[in-house]
Amino acid sequence: MPPNRLTQTEIESALSTLDGWSLAGGAIEKEYVLKDFAAALAFVNAVGAKAEEADHHPDILMHGWNKVRITLSTHSAGGLTELDIRLARVIDSLPR
Repeated sequence: MPPNRLTQTEIESALSTLDGWSLAGGAIEKEYVLKDFAAALAFVNAVGAKAEEADHHPDILMHGWNKVRITLSTHSAGGLTELDIRLARVIDSLPR
């Protein structure tokens, strides 16, 4: 059974505690600007490792030479859940 979707109030509350994350349709997303290509690639790999540990997989877009956009949504729930908020916090804690 998929986790429960967050209410609009819960989403707004969670976003107020996350730095730089914004609502994008039924997902949250954030763009990171890294030092260079190698740092961006290392960050993507670190995000991937944490996503595997959580068994919750974001959409990851690496673009430009140093930018990474992360988009989180719980597909099985059809929107945002606490899994997305937790993974956003984990991603924000990664070294950049």
